[in-house]
Amino acid sequence: MPQRIPIIDLSDALQSGAAARRRLAEQLDRTCREIGFFTLVGHGAPAAVLDELRARANEFFALPLEEKRRAVHPVPATPRGYRALGIEALSYGNDRRTPPDLKEYYHFGRETWPAEPYFTGPEGRRYFIRNLWPGRPSGFKEAAERYYAEMERIVLALMRLAALGLGVDEHFFDDKVDRHITAMRLNFYPAQTEAPLPGQLRAGEHTDYGTFTILNGENVPGGLEVLARGGEWVAVETEPSSFVVNIGDLLMRWTNDRWVSNAHRVVNPPAPAAARAQRLSIAFFHHPNYDASIECIAQPGEAKYPPVRSGDYRDLKYRQTRVAAGA
Repeated sequence: MPQRIPIIDLSDALQSGAAARRRLAEQLDRTCREIGFFTLVGHGAPAAVLDELRARANEFFALPLEEKRRAVHPVPATPRGYRALGIEALSYGNDRRTPPDLKEYYHFGRETWPAEPYFTGPEGRRYFIRNLWPGRPSGFKEAAERYYAEMERIVLALMRLAALGLGVDEHFFDDKVDRHITAMRLNFYPAQTEAPLPGQLRAGEHTDYGTFTILNGENVPGGLEVLARGGEWVAVETEPSSFVVNIGDLLMRWTNDRWVSNAHRVVNPPAPAAARAQRLSIAFFHHPNYDASIECIAQPGEAKYPPVRSGDYRDLKYRQTRVAAGA
């Protein structure tokens, strides 16, 4: 049976006063130092918003491949639209070479932004990219927008708790994430009618790139596993009504390794279930403003990492993990 990871109830941070937020921030700090993964409840996201995007995503991935390919972005490597099987190996981002991941996915970002140079200038256009929505199913775009808005609300609450937990001002991160470049993915892991290649997984061992990843999944065979500090792989429950949250590389760097950016993977379903076990997960990969300088929160002379620009780091990781041109 999957082992439960720590549970954090966000309702106190959303509804209560400063003392309650500080207590929750202390819990977040302990959790992120010990494992770097937690289940988030009390988040306030309406079940209807989660269910609607899940339903529309399942409808999309059930379409014929030829129709899904119409949502492939015409400019290769653009992180928008549909990507078929065989395009990505997440393990490459951590210098591991495996066959391509056994998943297809749909990539999108925020739908609108201000007509300001940060968004519309030469660098901004690399990150603020028009979404490419499919012709079917109806309501896909609207469901995605509503879900994205809920994630923005939740992640800002988490970033402010993170600041308190790290002993800096509650609003320390505000001006570094107020124009964030977060992308979302709808990850679909199809049933496996053929045996995987040696070392091939639904998603290879990897770490995420940004601050917090907020994942909405489902408990079916062939799910998420996290590498604990003791070296063992722990299966993670991913109930559709809650979120699983993990720390990304930039937040680990920001905290000077105080918090853990865990390796994790999505394993293949066991053989008896593989031919019918499909899985959908919805991932919000929160990433700071592209021009934010990620500098260790540490005493002078104790920083473990040099500063890095948020956008440059994400670009590097995207290049590393793409294993095939086209889709």
